Amino acid sequence: MIRSLLSSQLFTAFLLAFFGYLAKYYNDLKIAQRKDRLERVNQQLRLLYGPLYAAAQAANRAWVRFRQTCRAGGAFFDPASPPNEEELDAWRLWMSEVFMPLNLRMEKIIVENADLFLDDEMASPLLVLCAHVAAYKPVLKKWGQGDFSENTSKVNFPPDLLDYAEACFKRLKQEQAALLGKLKQLN
Repeated sequence: MIRSLLSSQLFTAFLLAFFGYLAKYYNDLKIAQRKDRLERVNQQLRLLYGPLYAAAQAANRAWVRFRQTCRAGGAFFDPASPPNEEELDAWRLWMSEVFMPLNLRMEKIIVENADLFLDDEMASPLLVLCAHVAAYKPVLKKWGQGDFSENTSKVNFPPDLLDYAEACFKRLKQEQAALLGKLKQLN
C-alpha cells in the first residue's frame, strides 16, 4: 500500500514536472518567435519603410512648395499653356537639386532593402518609382550637356507612393507596439 502510494506520488510529481517543462518550453518558444518577429519589424521600419516614408514626405512637401511658387494650379507641363523659359529653368533647378536627389535616395532604399518588403512581390508604387528614376537619368544627363530638349521622365512619379509608404509604416508601427506589449506580458 505504501509502495503504491509512493509510486503514485512519484508519478504525479513526474507528470507535474514534465508538464511544467512543456509549459516553459512552449512559453520560451513563443517569446523567441515574438522576439524574432520584432527584430524583423524593427529592420523593416529602420531600413526600408521608415526612411522611405520620410523621404516620400519630404518629396511631397517640396513638390507642394515648388508648385505654390511656380505655376500654381493645373499641370506644370500643360500643352495648352506650356511653361516659359524662366519656369523651365526653375523646373530643372528643382528637379536637379531637390526632387532627383530625393528620388535617388528612395530608389536606393528600395533596392538595397528589397528583402524587407511586406509582400512577396515589389509593390507597384515602388516599381513605378524605380522606373521613374531610371527614365529621368538620361534627361538629367542631357541637361548636364546643355541639351534641354526633354524636361520629363517617360514614366510619371507614382502618385500613390506616399500613401503606400505611410500605410506600411503605420501598419508596422502598430505591429511593433503589439509585439512589445506581448513580450512585456510574457517576461
